Amino acid sequence: MEETLKWKIKRFNELSLLELYSLLQLRSHVFVVEQNCVYQDVDGKDSKAMHLLGEFDGKIVAYARLFKPGDYFENASIGRVVIHTDYRDKKWGHQMMQEAIAGIKTHFGVSQITISAQLYLKKFYESHAFVQTSEMYLEDDIPHIEMKRD
Repeated sequence: MEETLKWKIKRFNELSLLELYSLLQLRSHVFVVEQNCVYQDVDGKDSKAMHLLGEFDGKIVAYARLFKPGDYFENASIGRVVIHTDYRDKKWGHQMMQEAIAGIKTHFGVSQITISAQLYLKKFYESHAFVQTSEMYLEDDIPHIEMKRD
C-alpha cells in the first residue's frame, strides 16, 4: 500500500499553535541544523503566506509557504519547501510541488510562479516546469537561482 500525506492549506491565523510550532520546528531542523546555516527563518513573512502542510501519522513532515503576487516576488511564489529528513525516501517532494502549484491557482487565481531555488534542486524544479531565469547567487551562503513557471 502506498503511503500518502494528508494535505492542508491554511492562512497564518488559521494555524493552530501546535501546527505553527511543528512547522517552525521542521524548518529549523532542516534549514538551520541540517544545512548548518544560521539565518533568520522567522522573517516576518509568515503572516502574509498561505501554509501548505503535509501530515503523516499526525505529524507535519512536509511544508511550503505560498505567496500571492507582489508579496515576495512580482509573481506568486513558493518558498520554505521542506520535507523532514526521515521521510525523504518517500519522494513526497513531487507531490508537495503539485499541491503547492495547485494551491496557488486555487487561492490566488494565477499560474505564473517565481521561486528562489537552491541550486542543487534545479533538476527537481525543472521536472515541475520551472525554468532558470538568473545566474547563481548566494542566499545565506547557499547557492541559489531564480526560477519561473508560466
